[in-house]
Amino acid sequence: MHQLHNLFIWTSYCLLGESMKTYVEVFVNADGEKASVITERLLDMGLTSAIGEHDFVYRWKGDVVLAEVLRFVDQVQSKLKGTGAILKFRTI
Repeated sequence: MHQLHNLFIWTSYCLLGESMKTYVEVFVNADGEKASVITERLLDMGLTSAIGEHDFVYRWKGDVVLAEVLRFVDQVQSKLKGTGAILKFRTI
């Protein structure tokens, strides 16, 4: 039933013309890079800042496959390497 519900949500997004999005939550380390520096790096990558449940969102130009999402996540990890940031990703 859970998979059917997720399929319905995904299908609804497609029918409404919504592009897929990857949401990013960032947890900063007190001993790491400043939040403002992390934010600047993510904005430079094309993410937009958000206030609420998620900190950042990346809007894809259409539907994506797992390989594209993993490539994007790898790029974000590389960009933030050494900052001490912990990241959580969700793509819908």
